[in-house]
Amino acid sequence: MRGLVIKNTGSWYLVKTDEGTYVECKIKGNFRLKGIRSTNPVAVGDYVQIILNQEGTAFINEIEDRKNYIIRRSSNLSKQSHILAANLDQCMLVVTVNYPETSTTFIDRFLASAEAYRVPVNIIFNKTDAYDEDELRYLDGLINLYTTIGYPCFKVSAKTGEGVDIIKEELKGRITLFSGHSGVGKSTLINAILPELDIKTGAISTYHNKGMHTTTFSEMFPVPGDGYIIDTPGIKGFGTFDMEEEEIGHYFPEIFKVSAGCRYNNCTHRHEPGCAVREAVEQHYISESRYASYLNMLEDKEEGKYRAAY
Repeated sequence: MRGLVIKNTGSWYLVKTDEGTYVECKIKGNFRLKGIRSTNPVAVGDYVQIILNQEGTAFINEIEDRKNYIIRRSSNLSKQSHILAANLDQCMLVVTVNYPETSTTFIDRFLASAEAYRVPVNIIFNKTDAYDEDELRYLDGLINLYTTIGYPCFKVSAKTGEGVDIIKEELKGRITLFSGHSGVGKSTLINAILPELDIKTGAISTYHNKGMHTTTFSEMFPVPGDGYIIDTPGIKGFGTFDMEEEEIGHYFPEIFKVSAGCRYNNCTHRHEPGCAVREAVEQHYISESRYASYLNMLEDKEEGKYRAAY
């Protein structure tokens, strides 16, 4: 039988078969041996083949080739990756400029990873109802920055419903991964899109101005207009995985574009003479925050270890 993995609970996978039935499956032990250095070799969004054994237990015995996936370094095991979801049409990265603040470093790491695996990203700025004038000005600055680079941005208040209808339109006919820090209102937003779901939402820890994890496993939900939302647990940091130092600049579209003018074709844009990228930063064609994120990722590679600091 063939089916689509719609939920992963760590030890079991819920698969919706092509016939429309739901089957709880395990994975065969030998999956771990196929050179998949991942904490979860099967991901939500995967198309799989399943077989039943004599006792009637269903096993996933094959994963079909993925169109794409989005991956981050597993936070506890730096040598392993964690696949957030597979076969995506787009990502909705939910961010907040406060309560809690999403750093541009986190946004840029997420965008670079999505570029590496060819997943288009939209950025949703949530909690617009909660910001003061300075925060709204900062938010507009970020929207200006990211739309100029080519990332569609949306202003939303999941609480008041502002902007939610536009997001609903964007979801039609597509498989969309929702991601973001804990506490940015991702579950509240999904509830606003699909009120019948009533996903658990968590309070913000006022002590740290950080979110508390509420979603514990990735799950896929159908949305009106023949689309799907994949809800993932909130992520604290985004450790990039398997990127070579000379590749990182390719995943920042504006840096990649300008780097054609560098004197050396293997320029790392740090200290080489004739670097077009550094010149573009000085002339404000490339934003300082993006350049800082790029350098941050280079350092991350050099240290070769997971940095929880960002």
